[in-house]
Amino acid sequence: MKKCDERGLGNVFDPACPARAVLEVLAEKWALLLVHMLASGPARTAQLRRQIGGISDKMLIQTLRRLERNGFVERHAFPEVPPRVEYSLTSLGASLSEPITTLDSWVERHLQDIAVAQRQFDRRTR
Repeated sequence: MKKCDERGLGNVFDPACPARAVLEVLAEKWALLLVHMLASGPARTAQLRRQIGGISDKMLIQTLRRLERNGFVERHAFPEVPPRVEYSLTSLGASLSEPITTLDSWVERHLQDIAVAQRQFDRRTR
């Protein structure tokens, strides 16, 4: 993998650095919500769909695959009839879950402040 700065580390501010592509995967709302949900343990696709309101089947599978490709999620297929598939966080994904759940909690705690700021902005720009 290409290193992006003089110390051999990634640099999310360099558009040519692979770190930017990883950041793009993680900055997507469905990815953040899936990592948060999977922090509580393995889950099947239907369970994730029910818990994450508004996600389509297609988007759920696409996001899980992107997370799997980047090493954050593991897919476990059980040889049963009917087939059963579960998703869980890898150790890398688990290390990411704490900052994501912290961000989610921050948003929930500051939602009223954000709504006030939005209304003030909207009044100024009309």
